[in-house]
Amino acid sequence: MSTSHEYLLSLESIRQAARVVFDAAKSGSLSNFDYHPERLDATADFVTSVIARDFGPDRYDQIPPHGRWQHFQTANVDRLGPMLGEWRQHGVSDIECTRRLIDLFFVSVLLDAGAGDSWRYQESPTLSLERSEGLAVASFHMFKSKAFSSNDTLSVDGKGLEELTEDVMAKGFQASPSNPLAGIDNRVSLLQRLGKALLAQPDVFGPSGRPGGLVDTMMKEVSPKNTLSIRRLWSLLQALLLPIWPAGRTVVEGKPLGDAWPLSTLEKSGHTPAIQPFHKLTQWLTYSLMVPFTRLLGATWTEAELLTGLPEYRNGGLFVDMGVLTLKPEVLKAGLETSGDGEVPSFDASGDVVVEWRALTIALLDELLALVNAKLAARPDGSSTPLTMAQYLESGSWKAGRELAAKYRPHTKGSPIVPISDGTLF
Repeated sequence: MSTSHEYLLSLESIRQAARVVFDAAKSGSLSNFDYHPERLDATADFVTSVIARDFGPDRYDQIPPHGRWQHFQTANVDRLGPMLGEWRQHGVSDIECTRRLIDLFFVSVLLDAGAGDSWRYQESPTLSLERSEGLAVASFHMFKSKAFSSNDTLSVDGKGLEELTEDVMAKGFQASPSNPLAGIDNRVSLLQRLGKALLAQPDVFGPSGRPGGLVDTMMKEVSPKNTLSIRRLWSLLQALLLPIWPAGRTVVEGKPLGDAWPLSTLEKSGHTPAIQPFHKLTQWLTYSLMVPFTRLLGATWTEAELLTGLPEYRNGGLFVDMGVLTLKPEVLKAGLETSGDGEVPSFDASGDVVVEWRALTIALLDELLALVNAKLAARPDGSSTPLTMAQYLESGSWKAGRELAAKYRPHTKGSPIVPISDGTLF
């Protein structure tokens, strides 16, 4: 990379900095946490048991990759299948079906930051959804109602996003004073800025600034073997999304970085620059967008292994709830004082504690994947074919983190550490 800014936008920079933080964990020189490696094997046992429970003994090859697709199928309701079937009955091509799914996935993922502990989405009189799945289903129904389109078509376009209002978003997400959605104003602003950014790149997204225009751009570059490049997709997404993130985030060489933050542990370790990149929503979007290309167009992806585990509160909470990571006593005390509830500490999402936690989550997810694959291979009802990172995130770590949250905090099902976020980050 020719500059620090370019390097910190790369996928490689995320894992490389996280490994430095993990080295500090192993040497006992973290700023905010203590690392307990003796708890990692029990964590692997638990995650392996969750995967084997849901996919053993003979369905491991059916584990889907982590992505937004599964969230639209939550509560065992197939929402995408009937919609795709209806489109095809009306003669919609696979290319156009893929464009429409990319439209949907784009806005849905960018709305997928923490909803808060009390928000719920009532899809029917008998089905109430919360958190990431609730956000997904709410965005699905908004998409079907053409709320993100300026021309009354089943699509998303730049002008439609620019004209989105907080009232329309609140209605679509059933948000109200009695059902508060964290950061709804910031979510609307984010999509409005996305609309502007899409319109600014007609060569990639077409004259209407349609997210689905990405399908045409990528498929122009498909190899004879129908393979697509993760590096190319990542480059296009970073170029689009970097201008839309809220002001006040980290700046290097006079240019914003998005989801990348200074970290004291990196500074103490002599790592230059002492900034930990995450680009979590961009990675989550990348994982999610890969799936329609594969399922509808039969494409495969090169260098998908560059993507990391996602540094969010379900994956991170797994390591806290399993005792792999514990807050240092003085840090815990400060976090409890901030939260005021005496049980779950709270910290600013861009502050040193949460940034260190997220960096450790990335490194520990790598460590845990190797252990889980070894344990699955050794089980009589296991699998000798290693899970990919995307499969493991979907079937193991994220699900295990959610189940532990429900067990230990049944009233909120929330994280063991609560990040104070603006609805656009974590």
